[in-house]
Amino acid sequence: MAGIVVLSKVENGVPSRSTLELLGGAQRLAAGLQAPVGAALLGQGDATSLYGYGVEIVFRVDHPLLKEYQADLHLIALERIARAAEPQVFLMPGDSLGRDLAARLAFRLKAGVVTEVIDMDVEASGKIPRFTRQAYGGKASAVMVPKAFPVVVTLKPRTFDPAAPAGDKQGREVSVEAPLDPEQARTRLVERVLEETTGVKLEDARVVVSGGRGLGGPEGFDPLVELARILKGAVGASRAATDAGWVPSSMQVGQTGKTVSPDLYVAVGISGATQHVAGITGAKTIVAINTDPESSIFKAAHLGIVGDYKAILPPLIARCRELMGG
Repeated sequence: MAGIVVLSKVENGVPSRSTLELLGGAQRLAAGLQAPVGAALLGQGDATSLYGYGVEIVFRVDHPLLKEYQADLHLIALERIARAAEPQVFLMPGDSLGRDLAARLAFRLKAGVVTEVIDMDVEASGKIPRFTRQAYGGKASAVMVPKAFPVVVTLKPRTFDPAAPAGDKQGREVSVEAPLDPEQARTRLVERVLEETTGVKLEDARVVVSGGRGLGGPEGFDPLVELARILKGAVGASRAATDAGWVPSSMQVGQTGKTVSPDLYVAVGISGATQHVAGITGAKTIVAINTDPESSIFKAAHLGIVGDYKAILPPLIARCRELMGG
């Protein structure tokens, strides 16, 4: 039995970034609950890399049908693991996979579910975990306390520090049987379209330059791309810009897009809707450029520049090029 189970992914012998964030949260809970941490692993992958981050036991389902993601089959495998592990808390990433599976898994287990968690702690008196999530588009926070267990929890990406190595430790692996059949899948993959990406991934970038409706059209992103290149960062966008078709939806930052936590976030022509601000709360420094001094983005920004981006960005790009040597 594991007190906390983390849905894990190992890539090239190393836990993925999302897995390390989950393990960071799990370590925090484990200290308060005085409970062991386990990992759920689907398919192949070197489980030994997880032991160095505090995982004591790995529950693995290895089946050829798990090589490609299919919700129904992954759900069956995770349910088998959850019943074998009997965790108090089952942690999942708050990405597309977590949004797809968390509620379904909770239903199968007759468990509670808390999504988009941004903080966790434990009530000292009763050793009961508490989960904090944003409410009203990030304008408030709600603390959720489960009345029964297990509880399935998704953590908002980029809100928890990745787990630190815990040294050379040993663990054990448990093989969990999950008889899977293609007929159990109610959907099938028809086509996979890979979007070509270059440079730094948006979620991992230390600098993000984003544009919104105020750019006026797709050509407005050209100087943003140049600024991001000089600063060795990535380009993002508001929902208004992606809905308009100016840039791909994969560039959307916000509550319904990607969550980022860069050292520097530059918002150009973005009004500051709550769903967008909810995706950048982890940024250390936010700089806003907007023609409207009453724009909501200035409430979230650490530094605000009121003016036309067409007049502001060229000298800014020139100065950054001079300082960065590129």
